[in-house]
Amino acid sequence: MRLAGKGLVDRTTPVRFSFDGAVHHGFAGDTLASALLANGVRLVGRSFKYHRPRGVLSAGSEEPNALMTIGTGSGAEPNVRATMQELYDGLEAQSQSGWPSLNMDVMAVNDLAAPFLGAGFYYKTFMWPRAFWEKLYEPVIRRAAGLGALSGDHNPDRYEKAFAFCDLLVIGAGPTGLMAALVAARAGADVILADEDFRAGGRLLAENEEVDGKPGAVWADEVIAELSAMPNVRLMPRTTVTGAYDQGTYGALERVGHHLGERHAALPLETFWRIVAKRTILASGAIERPVAFRNNDRPGIMTAGAVRAYLNRWGVVPGHKVAVFGNNDDAHRTARDLQAAGVHVAALIDSRHDAPDMAGVRVFKGAMVSNSRGRRALESITIRSLSGEDNLAVDCLAMSGGWNPTLHLTCHTNSRPVWRDDTQAFVPVSGAVPGLRAAGACNGTFSTAACLRAGAEAAKAALAELGRTPQGIDIPAAEDDLYRLAPLWAVPGRGRAWLDFQNDVTVKDVKQAATENFRSVEHMKRYTTQGMATDQGKNSNVAALAILADITGRAIPDTGTTTFRPPYSPVSIAAMGAGGQGKGFAPQRFTTSHVASIERNAPMIEAGLWYRPSYFPAPGETTWRQSCDREVAMVRNAVGICDVSTLGKIDIQGPDAAAFLDFLYTNTFRTLKVGRVRYGLMLREDGHVMDDGTTARLGENQYLMTTTTAAAGPVMRHLEFAHQGLRPDLDVAFTSVTEQWAQFAIAGPKSRELLNELLEKPLNDDLWPFMACGAVSVRGIAGRLFRISFSGEHAYEIAVPARYGDSLFRMLLNRAEALGGGAYGMEALNVLRIEKGHITHAEIHGRTTADDIGMGRMVSAKKDCIGKTMSEREGLSGPEREQMIGLRPVGDVKHLTAGAHLFDPEDEAVRVNDKGYVTSVGYSPTLGQMLALGFLKNGRARHGQQVRVVDHLRDVETLCEVVDPVFFDPEGGRVRG
Repeated sequence: MRLAGKGLVDRTTPVRFSFDGAVHHGFAGDTLASALLANGVRLVGRSFKYHRPRGVLSAGSEEPNALMTIGTGSGAEPNVRATMQELYDGLEAQSQSGWPSLNMDVMAVNDLAAPFLGAGFYYKTFMWPRAFWEKLYEPVIRRAAGLGALSGDHNPDRYEKAFAFCDLLVIGAGPTGLMAALVAARAGADVILADEDFRAGGRLLAENEEVDGKPGAVWADEVIAELSAMPNVRLMPRTTVTGAYDQGTYGALERVGHHLGERHAALPLETFWRIVAKRTILASGAIERPVAFRNNDRPGIMTAGAVRAYLNRWGVVPGHKVAVFGNNDDAHRTARDLQAAGVHVAALIDSRHDAPDMAGVRVFKGAMVSNSRGRRALESITIRSLSGEDNLAVDCLAMSGGWNPTLHLTCHTNSRPVWRDDTQAFVPVSGAVPGLRAAGACNGTFSTAACLRAGAEAAKAALAELGRTPQGIDIPAAEDDLYRLAPLWAVPGRGRAWLDFQNDVTVKDVKQAATENFRSVEHMKRYTTQGMATDQGKNSNVAALAILADITGRAIPDTGTTTFRPPYSPVSIAAMGAGGQGKGFAPQRFTTSHVASIERNAPMIEAGLWYRPSYFPAPGETTWRQSCDREVAMVRNAVGICDVSTLGKIDIQGPDAAAFLDFLYTNTFRTLKVGRVRYGLMLREDGHVMDDGTTARLGENQYLMTTTTAAAGPVMRHLEFAHQGLRPDLDVAFTSVTEQWAQFAIAGPKSRELLNELLEKPLNDDLWPFMACGAVSVRGIAGRLFRISFSGEHAYEIAVPARYGDSLFRMLLNRAEALGGGAYGMEALNVLRIEKGHITHAEIHGRTTADDIGMGRMVSAKKDCIGKTMSEREGLSGPEREQMIGLRPVGDVKHLTAGAHLFDPEDEAVRVNDKGYVTSVGYSPTLGQMLALGFLKNGRARHGQQVRVVDHLRDVETLCEVVDPVFFDPEGGRVRG
């Protein structure tokens, strides 16, 4: 029910919403959970295994029971916590785990079969017949289990990814976080304050206490107002920091549009942030833990802190007759607040014999709640004390077993927390995450005054490390009560006492796991499924391991904790993959010329993970061949522009850089002069060709290695392995710079003429011979120029920082078109390289050696290299090997296909007569015929002979002449001219 005059909701703004089709009303500032409780809705879900009735347990992101589907149709969002969902007008919520309805759930029959469905029952029950698992057992279990369901329709929502950088990231906007952010912001640091709630204040919003002589919520609002006015502060409400990663990087999910009934088309539903912080303060607070006792899962049984939050923040009381049960002084605060609000407190049950008295409330000292009654809602509880058992009629029970610091982020880099006896809780280890400090309740400090002090001290320490001086700031006065408790994890007795409310894990299940020798906390977790629900055990982990410790005769710290892994709370895959919706799992990489290429109607094809233009159609061209032929002729006769940024680029530096390259490549690089480029061949350890490319010597100890597009990643891994595993003695460092540079090939007889219009210093053969490289200036922008060619023409490759790539590409195209040239795509590039007999991974496909491709002489006899010894094994060279050759059609059929096989003219085209295969084909407008590259046994000795090219799959058979793979300009005059 809603209490008049209580809470922080806006009662002038009523909000209409529905739950399972029934219309209800709430107010702006309500969550779905608070509005449901205000409307008397107590049954909100069913448990996972037994389908027992469940009600709201908590008031935050740890909520295990009140999971809803929000919305309908393709926009429906399953598994939304009602405690985190802000109310908006027109919100439609549906329960998820009851059939045919929440009130009348047929699957509740599972509760009657509970003796047969204990921990690990599925490991023992569904073993025979074996064939039944896939055909019967698994389908039935999957249909019966589960929580929410996706609509099956295409997701219409937008998601974004974003990046942020700051001096100080403060996680949590409770009293600790607000104080830390205020101190750091006043010192001039760039601060990000992130909190999962939509309103800052944390527990101050849930408490009836003062800070600095004013209500805690008012003080929090004033701090937020000051912070929001500062240009060096970014406030991020509705943002959950989900993971801590290396080098001060944090993942965070911002719920941008979940609170809006009507969202602008350009507004995303969620944004996934990657935040890089120099220093971080974790002020994530603590989570109240329930107490396990028989039937402690009924709707109406809640944590005491949650009851207090609904009372003070939302003006809602979950019942008319409330009992409070706890083992600590904080439970007394709930009873006091309820009594002050005029709510009937039927009893205060405290397990401690020395519990304090409370005026006007019946206090049961040294007593415990041992049972509850009611089916779809709580009706009564049983109180056990030294004098016996009493039944008490109540419709709400507020329970508190103490508080667990929310330390999950401190464990994401594999740190383990330590146990504190005084708080009966785990706390983070100092330095668990480099650059992160835990402060306040998440570090075991529970009074408001102590949290304020901890926040200020943490900020001052972070500022000192950042080289900043904090301004003088007074710590506001606040409640500073001691936190006292006596451990109580479970009330002894018969019956099922719940630990994990969502996954239906009981104390009995943990005991069963230990009995069956699953004594490790990790094994117990997997055997019972405790902590494996969507709340990841936030409510149950510590109690479960405490019970396991007691059963196995160990101390709690000796029992240990399970492994905390990111994310802290569920993150939609659509948010993490923002921008990739409808595009498959492979990432898309675009060059700086992508937009300009699309503007010219170029169809894009995938090359590695990159998207590159296939060809650039001109007006009147109706087929790709027309465009390809024109582009090839354009390069041969004028000038063409091609984006080659996708080629891997690895910057290699250090005194031993040359020795490292000699170890990697078959040929020698230590003799390469500064300002020159050399072609290199790289072998795998087994002696087969791994990759090829050019390497430029930019300085005495600096080289730039170029790889093929497809092998950029594998080559980088190969270099890492070679350095760390094989040659750690070499003083060398390297890094991929592929995406830092935009690089374009300018190929053709007029390439120099074009470049001389752009470069500050003109080019000539004396200063820029073939295979030269060096620094240049392009309209005042520092760049690099390489005189290399993949087309066989007089050509250059020019590189500028990637930010200038689009501008340079457009500039090059404008000048090329003025000279009778233009852009050329992958199809033309392929024809040009086939005409010159240049290899790609179609030829170096993993089964070819240096000798096979005609480069055996490149394996230096004067030095060793990776793969050299293995390449000299018997059978990896010689006439019996398939060797690279060229093919020209000489029969009536002129068509050639890649993948076709080679046979002697007189042999039948069957496997035993197979002599080789075709790797690359293309029509050469330069030579006026189809050309092909391939491999033929003893091919170099068979130039001038004929073979049959047979493609059984496409029903093509062509008679071809075996020729040298270099079809065009074999002397190389054009490339050097």
